[in-house]
Amino acid sequence: MFGTARFSGPVDSLRGNGWRRRNPLGPSDAEVRANLAGEASADVAFALHEAEGTTADTEEPAVPRDLTAAAFFDVDNTLVQGASIVHFARGLAARKYFKSSDLAGFVWAQMKFRVTGKENSEDVASGREKALSFIAGRSTAELAALGEEIYDEIIADKIWPGTRALAQMHLDAGQQVWLVTATPVELARVIAKRLGLTGALGTVAESENGVFTGRLVGDILHGLGKAHAVRTLAIREGLNLKRCTAYSDSHNDVPMLSLVGTPVAINPDSDLRELAKNRGWEIRDFRTGRKAAKIGVPTALALGAAGGALAAVLTRRREQPLAS
Repeated sequence: MFGTARFSGPVDSLRGNGWRRRNPLGPSDAEVRANLAGEASADVAFALHEAEGTTADTEEPAVPRDLTAAAFFDVDNTLVQGASIVHFARGLAARKYFKSSDLAGFVWAQMKFRVTGKENSEDVASGREKALSFIAGRSTAELAALGEEIYDEIIADKIWPGTRALAQMHLDAGQQVWLVTATPVELARVIAKRLGLTGALGTVAESENGVFTGRLVGDILHGLGKAHAVRTLAIREGLNLKRCTAYSDSHNDVPMLSLVGTPVAINPDSDLRELAKNRGWEIRDFRTGRKAAKIGVPTALALGAAGGALAAVLTRRREQPLAS
């Protein structure tokens, strides 16, 4: 198995300014899956960091290490402009891994989520099943190699310079810098490696003998899952969460942001912007004023613009027909 997940008990959830009491009936199915996803992600990240640290320990660090502080960055629209998984899907489509109709449905679901700021359970389930059916039977090495190719071709030019500078600031202070994302951990690790970051917490798909089984360990890493992954990794790395910083654009990441001493809203959606103002959190916006104003506003005009972008994607795909 790619990551060994151990359920360690009920997952608390965030409401208002703190943790709510645990459900006396026990965790819900969604909380159990979030717990498994978070712990599996932390397992993989810690194991890789520990292995890399064994060789790195013989080298003198360029700057003194701050062993108890770290920074955690969401990826989509925080570090990367747009959804990294959509960029990855574009690269796969160009390599004729699937049909344009598959890409269209996925892009449309992502656009609806970005415009409305809300996840549709059917869209999430459908996207999860399509992704799992795609990787089932493929090697983990193949996915990692594809991730490196597509990062260089597409994603490298989508990095927000301002967010990259913030990550470098933490690195220069001797702190660990982790990505925390719903993106598959193989792709997330590629992004982290290319940017010289410590590592990545991402969605873990089960594998046996280096081949994906087509099942997730727990669920997609988002919401409570991200918070659990960060908290679990912090325990294993000996981090003091009060000295840590977290960055995100989405209200869905409030559980993760609320864990740390310094939460920062980057390119925030409307809900996160309002909450950040109410709680006195720092806000950084690297978008133009006009674009920022439109983000997260569920209007017919915005949905129409999303549809136009989708049409452009389909037009480009028709110019280069893809095999099944």
